[in-house]
Amino acid sequence: MGRGAMNTVKTAALFGALWGVLLALGWLIGDGSARFVWIFALIGLIGTFISFWNSDRIALRAMRAVPVSRQEAPRLHAIVEELAREAGQPMPRLYVSPTEQPNAFATGRSPRHAAVCATQGILRMLDERELRGVLGHELMHVYNRDILTSSVAAGIAGIITSLAQMALWAGGGRDREGGGIIGALAAMILAPLAASLIQLAISRTREYDADEDGARLTGDPLGLASALAKISGGVAARPLRPEQEIVNSSHLMIASPFRPGEGVSGLFSTHPPMEQRIARLEDMARRMPSGPFGAMR
Repeated sequence: MGRGAMNTVKTAALFGALWGVLLALGWLIGDGSARFVWIFALIGLIGTFISFWNSDRIALRAMRAVPVSRQEAPRLHAIVEELAREAGQPMPRLYVSPTEQPNAFATGRSPRHAAVCATQGILRMLDERELRGVLGHELMHVYNRDILTSSVAAGIAGIITSLAQMALWAGGGRDREGGGIIGALAAMILAPLAASLIQLAISRTREYDADEDGARLTGDPLGLASALAKISGGVAARPLRPEQEIVNSSHLMIASPFRPGEGVSGLFSTHPPMEQRIARLEDMARRMPSGPFGAMR
């Protein structure tokens, strides 16, 4: 089984784990009844749909991005147009963020409603080959429907957090002197933590897929690997402040825009370690039958 198939299986398993946590909490609150699960699932579904439908506007506003014409950004337009044509997909809307940090993201509920945004920093830092690798990665997030995947994962995690708060009240009400309150406290703390870790694991898995699929689209894994190495240094030199709107959109970006964490904080990252992503791309280039550059084009 290839890495792409393994990542798909892993994503499905992680979603199964999220639903398992959700159902367990619903059982705890409802004494075996599922009615609380369905009530919160409905609320979460509505919130998830609103977030998913407006994902492009939310992310673009957070980065203060502005639309750019072919005359304003000819290199950006030319590369995206070529890659969209290669993939047989419609041309997305293109934006540029005034941020000097090198970063990029794609968003939108479907290929016909997609937007690709590059920062001023990344347009200055990368050469054409590297920029092509980055844009291929971002387009594959749209083509793989990763925005839907991340929206659903965030929605389920939000439902679990709300149910966990109810579990404290329900557990305490049933047995204020016994173990009910202890179990409820454990559920309130552990369930949202587990949901967050699973949600972040889904995000990291989709990043690996976008790296591999983007490299197949461009035919140049080493171009993306080179870009990621430069972006990593650029982000470390110019980290963004963790403002709430940017935090909510950070999982869409090709690299986490915040100061790199240390130690166990990697568990709470929306992105895999950059060195692992680069190593996987270099291994992919070595396995390409006609050489690392242009073999898949």
